[in-house]
Amino acid sequence: MLTILQFDAASASLLDRLLGDERLPTLANLRDRGVWHSLDAPATQFAAGAQHTLYSGVPLEDHGLFYPFQWSPDDQRVHYMAHFDAPPPVWEALGRSGTRTLAVDPYESRAPEQDPPGALVCGWQLHDRVVLRDWAAPGDLHRRLERLFGAPEPVDEVFGRHSAAEMLGLRRRLLGAPDRVADAARLLLAEERFDLAWLTFCAAHVAGHQFWDLSQLDEAGLDASAERVLGSTLEDVYVAVDAAIGRVLASLPPGGDLLVLSPVGMDVNTSRADLLPEMLQAVLDPPDPGAVEDAPTGGRSSIWWLRAALPSGLRAKVANALPEKATLDLTARLEMRGVDWSSTRAFAHPAENQGYIRLNLRGRERDGIVEPADADSVMDEIAEGIMTFHGLDGSPAVKSVEKVAERFGGGSRSHLLPDLIVRWVDTPATRLDGLRSERFGTVRRQGVGSGRSGNHTEGDAWALVVPGSSTPVTPTRQPRLEDIAATAAAVSGADTSAMVGEPLLER
Repeated sequence: MLTILQFDAASASLLDRLLGDERLPTLANLRDRGVWHSLDAPATQFAAGAQHTLYSGVPLEDHGLFYPFQWSPDDQRVHYMAHFDAPPPVWEALGRSGTRTLAVDPYESRAPEQDPPGALVCGWQLHDRVVLRDWAAPGDLHRRLERLFGAPEPVDEVFGRHSAAEMLGLRRRLLGAPDRVADAARLLLAEERFDLAWLTFCAAHVAGHQFWDLSQLDEAGLDASAERVLGSTLEDVYVAVDAAIGRVLASLPPGGDLLVLSPVGMDVNTSRADLLPEMLQAVLDPPDPGAVEDAPTGGRSSIWWLRAALPSGLRAKVANALPEKATLDLTARLEMRGVDWSSTRAFAHPAENQGYIRLNLRGRERDGIVEPADADSVMDEIAEGIMTFHGLDGSPAVKSVEKVAERFGGGSRSHLLPDLIVRWVDTPATRLDGLRSERFGTVRRQGVGSGRSGNHTEGDAWALVVPGSSTPVTPTRQPRLEDIAATAAAVSGADTSAMVGEPLLER
C-alpha cells in the first residue's frame, strides 16, 4: 500500500523552524527515515494549477487549468473552473484495473463520473464552495461520516478585511480540521483494504493565507490577548497536522510505502494583482500627459472595485443566501463585466497571486481584435509599460513581465493560459496604498486587496519519500510534481511508460 499525505501549501521556512524547535516530531521522524526531494512545479507561475498536475500527472500546458475562475475564449467570458474539462486523477485511472483508493479532500477536485473502487470524499474536514466542494464516492459516505463525527465547518473565503472575532472563529475551525482527516481515515482503514491512500490536510493551506501575519486584520477588537492567540495560529495548525499524521500512521498496515508532500509553498503576500487591471488600462489608454501629476488612473470596471465598495460581511451574506452554483456563476460573470470587446486589446485575467494578462486575439477569442501578427508587439508594449510602475515611495513593484509561451507553449491546452505573467517583487503588499508610473500616473488600491496576509511562493514544492516494501529510485533529473502520480501508478503495478512523470519508488 502507498500512502500519500498532502501537507498542503506548507511554508518551507516555517517547517524548518518548527522542525528545529522539535515541534513536529512525526515529520521529523519520517524525515530521518526517508529522502527529501525539492520538486519542480508550476507554482512559480501558476500556483492554482499545481493541484491538477499533482493528482493527474499531466503538465499544466496540457490541462490548461490555472485559476478557479478562468477565461473561455470561445464564450468571451469567465467561467468557474468546472466548466472546463480536467484530466482524471490517478486514482480514477488506476481504478479501472481494480486499484482501491482512499482519498480525503483532494483540493480543487471534482466528483468522478464513475465511482472508482474504494472510498473518496471531499469537503469533509472543511467546506469551501470554490475549492473544497462536497462530493463522495460512494454517494452516502459524506452522510455516514457526518453522523459519526459531525458536519464539516465552512471556510468560504470572502476577499477583504476581517474582524478579530471572525478570525478567532476561523482559528477554531482550522485547528479541528486535521483530526477530522485522521478520524475518517482511521475508520475507513479499519473497515476495508486499500491499495492507495491520499489524504490532504487543507487546514495548513487556509491558515497560511489567513494567518501568515495579522497585517490585514481590522484592528477594532484586537486586544493583546486576541493578538497573541491569533498570532500563533499558523504554527498551531502545523503542529495539529503533524499530530494528525501521527494518528494516521498508527492505523496503516505494516510494510507500506509513504510520501509526504506539498505541491506549493507559502510566505508573505506580495501580490499587487488587484491593481493590475488599472495598470493595464493606463498603459493601453494613457492619460492626458498634463494630468499625470494630479489625477489617478483607472476606472470602476474591475471586480476589485466592487469588492472594495461592498463590505466583506455583506458580500458573504449574499453569497450564503444563494445556491452554490448561482454564487459561482455570478462571481464568474462579475469578473469581466462592462468590457467593450470591440476596443479592448488586452485584459487582466482574474488572479490574486501573480498577475495575468491575456490578449483579445483574433482567431482565438470569439470577439478578438488583435491580429496574430501584432501579438508580440502588443505584448512588448504592455510589458514595457507595466515595468515602469513602482511603489508610491519609489520602491520596486514589478520583478518581471514574462511571455507564457516561452515556458508553457506547445501544450495541447496552452491556448487557455494567459499570454503574460506579471511577477511581483518579494516585498509585503498587504498595506500597500497604490503604485505609480512617471509615464502613466498613479493607481490607487481600492479596499485592501484579497485580505490574505500569506500567499504562494515561487517554488518550495517538496516530497518526502519513505520507502516500505518498495525501493527508492534515484532521479535522472530534478524531480517534478508530475512524478507523484507516476509513483502512485508504479507502486500499484501500472504501466507508467505513457506518463510524463518518473516514479520515485519502484516495486
